[in-house]
Amino acid sequence: MSSSRGREEDTYESQNDQRLDELHSKLRTLRGVTTDIYDDVEQQNSTLNTTRNAFNSFGASLAQSSRRAGQAFGLGPGGVKQWRTIGYCVVGFLGFWVLWRMFWWWQPTPSSP
Repeated sequence: MSSSRGREEDTYESQNDQRLDELHSKLRTLRGVTTDIYDDVEQQNSTLNTTRNAFNSFGASLAQSSRRAGQAFGLGPGGVKQWRTIGYCVVGFLGFWVLWRMFWWWQPTPSSP
């Protein structure tokens, strides 16, 4: 009986060792999956940070361009006033018209033979 009991204990010990090895293998797999998930999350966080920085830079650049355009068109403080710009255009056109009329006035008219 003692030999059958010894064999039975050896069988149980062998089964325990086998299940312990299986459990160890599953733990290694789980650890590998966890490490892969961590690496992927870190990479995605890095990509998100890079994207956020790019959008922040673009937003700041767009806001600065918008402020400059507003100043150029007189929409904000420190910009050229719209009526002044319109006045410059009207005076410029009138000046060119007067010069053109004076140029044609001094031109000799062709005489007919």
